[in-house]
Amino acid sequence: MKKNEIINQRIAALREEMKKHQIDAYIIPDKDPHLSEIPPLHWQSRTWISGFTGSQGTVVITQNKAYLWTDSRYFIQAAKEIKDTEYILCKEGIKGTLTPLELIRNTLNKNQKIGLDGTLFSINQIEQWQNVLTEKGIAINTSLDLFNVLWTERPPISTLPIFIYPMEYSGMDSQTKIKQIQEKLKQNNAEALIASALDEIAWCLNLRGKDIAYTPVFISYLLITLDRVILFIDSEKVSKEIQSYIREIGVEAIPYSETFDFIKGNTLFSSILLDKQTTNYTLFKSLPTGTEIKTANNPIPLLKAIRNKTEQQGLRQAMIKDGVALIKFLIWLEQNKDSGRESEISIAEKLLNYRKGQNQFVSESFSTIAGYKQNGAIVHYSATQESNTMIEPQGFILIDSGAQYLDGTTDITRTIALGELSEEEKRDYTLILKGHIALASAVFPAGTRGTQLDILARLPLWENKLNYLHGTGHGVGHFLSVHEGPQSIRMNENPTTIQPGMVISNEPGVYKENSHGIRTENLMLVCEGEEGMFSDYLHFETVTLCPICTKGIIKSMLTHQEIDWLNTYHQKVYNKLHNFLTKEEQDWLKEATKAI
Repeated sequence: MKKNEIINQRIAALREEMKKHQIDAYIIPDKDPHLSEIPPLHWQSRTWISGFTGSQGTVVITQNKAYLWTDSRYFIQAAKEIKDTEYILCKEGIKGTLTPLELIRNTLNKNQKIGLDGTLFSINQIEQWQNVLTEKGIAINTSLDLFNVLWTERPPISTLPIFIYPMEYSGMDSQTKIKQIQEKLKQNNAEALIASALDEIAWCLNLRGKDIAYTPVFISYLLITLDRVILFIDSEKVSKEIQSYIREIGVEAIPYSETFDFIKGNTLFSSILLDKQTTNYTLFKSLPTGTEIKTANNPIPLLKAIRNKTEQQGLRQAMIKDGVALIKFLIWLEQNKDSGRESEISIAEKLLNYRKGQNQFVSESFSTIAGYKQNGAIVHYSATQESNTMIEPQGFILIDSGAQYLDGTTDITRTIALGELSEEEKRDYTLILKGHIALASAVFPAGTRGTQLDILARLPLWENKLNYLHGTGHGVGHFLSVHEGPQSIRMNENPTTIQPGMVISNEPGVYKENSHGIRTENLMLVCEGEEGMFSDYLHFETVTLCPICTKGIIKSMLTHQEIDWLNTYHQKVYNKLHNFLTKEEQDWLKEATKAI
């Protein structure tokens, strides 16, 4: 049976279940109970019901329509993956596109009902839906997981063991982190906090796991009160060594399956700090009546985002290893691009093999994006056997990749000229480089938000009536999530200020459907600068170490300052990496980093 036929059959089966529960619309997000960016396989129900494999998207099924929403990164991919199914693609951020909430409000009538699994939605999301739909008399069932019935081959929840993340990499013991959090609770007059984001729990306890591909986290909840810390986790994941460690740091363990019942019977606290954006609705509704809710921001993301000296040094070491692997890969690519034997998939596999040869390598930090020519315009492209394209000695290939090393997480994009380029490709490539350099060179007063810096990367594009719809920069975890907050650089307002010790990406891009895609990405560490008028001033240290391809640059479009930045960066790359390379590799790197 063809994929589209299977998907349509699943939609029909879901509708039958909806009828049994008297549900007129069912909403399926892309989340798990921890609101993870990429959920474990057990919770990838949106992919199962739609066939769409992108990391961001929401499905709404009514009795006669099926809708899929996703953002600009996935417009092209989604259209291909839902082709010939019932699904209607709804492009988020495009004028005229209704949100799922707007569509349901406009199409359902009074006394009709929607259903969803409240563990997969934040408190804010559900409260917003309730406020809007209650006015129209549309009811919401928030405790409906229909996939336990429908998805007969649903993967079980992982029971893979967790492991200790040692001080030589973390730079701070768990007790100190917990004390910092408890101090934040006191400052907010709260008696407790429930951490549900998996990377927050891993960071707090200096533990790591294997429950999500590419991200070393483990399924759990963490309750921190002023005098007790309780970890809700499956006992099969906890070895005797971990049991001893947990006791040593003053943490109690309770089975994961008992989380909600434990919270319902709570007598440990009368007030709790909850971030309504990052806590699932079902957990919230488990709190006993009368519990005082403090809605201040969860303090953990900001504490985690500001790297200590050990983490900063570890990241620099990880970048050296990653840079060495990338140099070896780029040499191989240059030697094999004309062979007629290499494809997007083989290129990704080769890069992974070079990274595997580096010390402390654990895994990729996400699935490598290797998009040749028009596939590079699919922002989060992932080559399949059907889409896999053989490379030729012409045009661009966009390669976005990263690695998890024990001492740091990397994320880098390079757009490589494989041969002859059009003038349009060269111009677009140079405009992206100008935006990248402008942001990397920024000096700004303490208290600046990422939203205020975003224009630096976009202005060269805007001046040429070009743009991109994704963010310019995201935080990156430390042997954790390759995408983390609270910091970001994007057009959307984010009140979090850019602070010393944060790590953030710099990745402007331009994407032209059926033609080419270009993105240049480095990671930057926020550093203290000098005191100036009215403030201390900050700047970025670019920590990624890999040449930027110069073959697509139109030099006359660059200013003297931009040329100086590129030449200085390339000299740094050579100085940091050449001692780890063979003589032949050094010669290649010297040529790749020579002044333009």
